Amino acid sequence: MRVLVTYPPMLSSKGSPMLTQNRQFQWFHEPSYLYPCVPASAATLLQEKGHTVAWFDAIAEKKDWAQFTSMLTSFRPQLVLMETKSPVVRQHWKMVDRIREELPGVITVLMGDHITGNPAETMEHSKVDFLFTGGDWDFLAENLVNHLERGDALAGGIWYRNSDGTWSDTGPYQNLGDLNALPFIDRDLTNANLYFEKWKKRLPFMWTMAGRDCPYGKCTFCSWTVTYPKFRTQSPKRLVDEMEFLVNHHGVREIFDDTGALPTGNWLTRLCNEMIDRKLNEKIIFDCNFRFDYFTEKNVHLMKKAGFRKLILGIESASERTIDILDKKLTREQIIEGCKMASAAGLQPHLTLMVGYPWETREDAYETLKLARYLMTNGYAHMLQATVVMPYPGTPLFDLCQQNGWIRFDPHDYERYDMTEPACVLTDMNEEEVVQMAGQFYKLYMHPRFLMHQLKHMRSIEDLDYAARGAKAVWGHMKDFAKIRT
Repeated sequence: MRVLVTYPPMLSSKGSPMLTQNRQFQWFHEPSYLYPCVPASAATLLQEKGHTVAWFDAIAEKKDWAQFTSMLTSFRPQLVLMETKSPVVRQHWKMVDRIREELPGVITVLMGDHITGNPAETMEHSKVDFLFTGGDWDFLAENLVNHLERGDALAGGIWYRNSDGTWSDTGPYQNLGDLNALPFIDRDLTNANLYFEKWKKRLPFMWTMAGRDCPYGKCTFCSWTVTYPKFRTQSPKRLVDEMEFLVNHHGVREIFDDTGALPTGNWLTRLCNEMIDRKLNEKIIFDCNFRFDYFTEKNVHLMKKAGFRKLILGIESASERTIDILDKKLTREQIIEGCKMASAAGLQPHLTLMVGYPWETREDAYETLKLARYLMTNGYAHMLQATVVMPYPGTPLFDLCQQNGWIRFDPHDYERYDMTEPACVLTDMNEEEVVQMAGQFYKLYMHPRFLMHQLKHMRSIEDLDYAARGAKAVWGHMKDFAKIRT
């Protein structure tokens, strides 16, 4: 079967759409294209099974619709797979119809967190043939192809259109296959060189995803807790095998693992020791998502020895009330001590924060800014990213906001969940103030004390180049939050 895995072109005055970003959506003036590991795994798995597969990310390649349709008519896929998200789902409904017009008889599939939370809606408003709910799009794609070619039964979590235009589904989504049995993602097939993110220190750089998705898996704002309701991982050995493959075949010098949070305990110890034993700590930098409450004095030093560098850590808010509502199970003390512990070991904490919660006061927001300032200017954190709160449809936070009338606009006006404006009713801040507050976090990169700490760690031309690329990205983010964009 001829299969196309694609992100069609999406042009907007708001910037470039970060459609491949796992847990959120945002328009960026200075985009960092994130590698979509699971769609890439789907393309790889289907190719390994003998199908003819094409990968076309028109967003990352900066292609327009004419170039996209030219590729369609030349490749002539029988099956088209597309990931979507809430702010662009209506555009994708129309695109499905346009693709079907270009290629009569083509079979179309939509997948993603919005689809998982709202499948019937998409079947109603588009002519799409199949939907994948849940997040195992690689295993589901293989199952669908086997169904189309051999008549195999469809797995749970698939919605399909009947011959009379109505639709049916196969029941609840279930985690499907063994992650250790998947082939290594084919980075050549999936044009991995498009995703050399500017924030990375060493190039060539590539992505892995050892787990789906987070061992904690309870944060109410995260759409991927719905997409992956049960956490599972590859073995540490399999992940290190893939690291070695990337080093030997692609010359990779830095890797980011996009698991929602890398596990701690015995799994982490085995991973670190495996990296050390194979001397990968001498060849690569390894970055990942992590949790503050996973830090111990023992594991931070082992992680540093193994080659870990940047750890993305979710603060979200300095308000413990907010943290409790988000069900993060963290304290302010754990945040501070975790940053101190990690930075003292030579690791680099990267903070994520949000503003614009419907129950948040101006004082709460400034407390979050103060906490970020304290960590950044004292050398306990090395980077941060700040966003406006988005209660994405399908998440527990969306349900909470909808029940309490906390969404500022029609909850089904999905285009507005794009971080260009607050989505929630605000207490004592106006919309413009919230957006500008998000921008204030990025100004911490210009703080003299933060710059002093950064200068202390510069040792080479590579460090200077990394700082220059980072400065350009920060400037882009400051423009993103300069005002509400429409």
